[in-house]
Amino acid sequence: MQHFLRKTVAVFESLGDRSLDSFERLGRSTLFLVRVFKSIPFVFLRPWLLIQQLYSVGVLTIVIVLVAGTFVGMVLGLQGYNILVRFNSESSLGTMVGLTLVRELGPVVTALLFAGRAGSALTAELGLMKTTEQFSALEMMAVDPFKRVIAPRFLAGFLSMPMLAAIFSAVGIYGGYYVGVYLLGVDDGAYWAQMQKSVDFHEDFMNGVWKTVVFGFVATWIALFEGYDSVPTSEGIGRATTQSVVNASLAVLGLNFILTALMLETS
Repeated sequence: MQHFLRKTVAVFESLGDRSLDSFERLGRSTLFLVRVFKSIPFVFLRPWLLIQQLYSVGVLTIVIVLVAGTFVGMVLGLQGYNILVRFNSESSLGTMVGLTLVRELGPVVTALLFAGRAGSALTAELGLMKTTEQFSALEMMAVDPFKRVIAPRFLAGFLSMPMLAAIFSAVGIYGGYYVGVYLLGVDDGAYWAQMQKSVDFHEDFMNGVWKTVVFGFVATWIALFEGYDSVPTSEGIGRATTQSVVNASLAVLGLNFILTALMLETS
């Protein structure tokens, strides 16, 4: 009996320690974000720093977005046609592909790809800088690492996400068009006309844009904080990179449900 009680107490102690650690990390990440916000105005005094990070974070992610968007659109066209043809509604394929990409798959899949490619790179880069004491060197030279290093990366990730999601949705729509029209024989005019009729700018397109803004903010925040807060060892950098991708992906999926529910309530 005493052994069972000791085991039970040990379990609750472990849960308590993990909960306290989680709250502590949440507090540190919030203070980290406040320092990033304070440093953002200084980025506009050195725009070349932002341009460099836009290339590193955004442009280098375009290839995987293009490839993934094309194949996701093609799969949507194929699956959508096989479902709609049962109800003699294959002319609505454009509506299905457009709404699915603009409202859901475009923002979500782009955010997951961003977390896996750009987010992990940001985490590893900041972790390596911490391991090699580059942050301490900057501070010794009276250079704020938040203004010089972290804020440009945060702003680049925040700005890149909506553009990447737009590219993903655009190539996905053309991927669905290729499969539906050229391979399966859906009418060309019906594909575009149904999409234009059904996809609303404010309720559909802008809702997707707001999702990408939130996802870009959260995914970049998590990636940068995990790198800045990592243990300065090679093992610590690997662990931080893994946590960055996992936490950002889970945050995106959870926020997608919350944002979709809110948007449906207000529509």
